[in-house]
Amino acid sequence: MVAFEPKNPDYRAAAMAMFAAQPAMHTLGISIVHLAPGEVELAMLHSAAFTQQNGFVHAGIITAGLDNACGVAAFTLMPREADILTVEFKTTLLAPARGARFVFRAEVVKPGRTLTFCEATAFAEHEGKTTLIASMTGTLMAMLPRAAAPQAPAAIRA
Repeated sequence: MVAFEPKNPDYRAAAMAMFAAQPAMHTLGISIVHLAPGEVELAMLHSAAFTQQNGFVHAGIITAGLDNACGVAAFTLMPREADILTVEFKTTLLAPARGARFVFRAEVVKPGRTLTFCEATAFAEHEGKTTLIASMTGTLMAMLPRAAAPQAPAAIRA
């Protein structure tokens, strides 16, 4: 893991506030376990409400955890005035999501001014074993405030 220097000295408080502002993460019971510049670990307990027809946690739930992990990791390196939005991801499901607890780890591979590339992995903890169940690559965009466009002269607007 490369040691990254955050652009926002208050990255921790900003990332925690951004995460807390997401009702979806609260609904899924996902919480931040570890946070550092360019990396995060999230965790979620099993819930039968999130399973599919075979009793495994649904791939969409696992993908949501991975996507959010990528977003939080990327956000820790963004400027104070930035917001964040996922622009692309690819998820590979490697094993059934069966477990009592699920962990989502993400790290920034390449930060950029506008786009940041991340990799994430999901693990299931089941009967004393930890199993890699999914991986993700994601691209996140820093949404920076833009200056207002200059107004055209009144004669042109009419």
